[in-house]
Amino acid sequence: MTPATVETQEELTQAFAIQGLNSWYGSFHALKGVSMTIPEKRVTAIIGPSGCGKSTLIRCLNRINDLIPGFRVEGQIAFKGQNLYDPALDPIQVRLQIGMVFQKPNPFPKSIYDNVAFGPRLCGEKDRSKLDAIVEESLRKAALWGEVKEKLKQSALALSGGQQQRLCIARTLAVGPEVLLLDEPCSALDPIATAKIEELLMDLKKSYTVVLVTHNMQQAARASDYTGFMLLGELVEFALTAKIFTNPTNSRTEAYITGRFG
Repeated sequence: MTPATVETQEELTQAFAIQGLNSWYGSFHALKGVSMTIPEKRVTAIIGPSGCGKSTLIRCLNRINDLIPGFRVEGQIAFKGQNLYDPALDPIQVRLQIGMVFQKPNPFPKSIYDNVAFGPRLCGEKDRSKLDAIVEESLRKAALWGEVKEKLKQSALALSGGQQQRLCIARTLAVGPEVLLLDEPCSALDPIATAKIEELLMDLKKSYTVVLVTHNMQQAARASDYTGFMLLGELVEFALTAKIFTNPTNSRTEAYITGRFG
């Protein structure tokens, strides 16, 4: 059982404070009045049936939805007290601070080393010894160093699916984010690779705030400290994971958890 099962949300430092968040893709109302507080240095899972707004929600947290024509948002998301949608804020800086790993592993067609060094180089780092240190540290944090340290010059595309996904995590960590957003990171992986990612999350939350979108309720129960249940664009319930899965407050949460729909 994770330590979060004996704490209260009030004791934790806030990473994100979301108030009255609404979003639209054109005329489609995707998020409807979502309000929640995501704690720092914990794993927060977002669960719910397909199309309920899970991915839209976390993509608002690093403004990647801004890149979609016709997307608009209302309400507020504060990250450590700062409005993420402040017009003076550079979205690229937001995405460096709040990194994202997607559903399907997407390594670049480059060497393992060059995948991890890509972000730091883009940010202006040219010193080879510093790049070497960043690559090693990022791969260690992603629990991949031991498996690839002898083949850093080999193509990342030669790695297994699970290794590729951990490489994508290392690539995200290499630019020094504070938050890691994971959008169904295990849906394309086998059970063994999935277990490695879940184990990795336990280590990552010591240093990072982690937000995990998953369709796998067992994964949310195993790997997260807090869970939010979404349905039809609304946040139905948000609480400690143990409470959501053993004693949910809302009858719709209970119906979903027990498999009556979804």
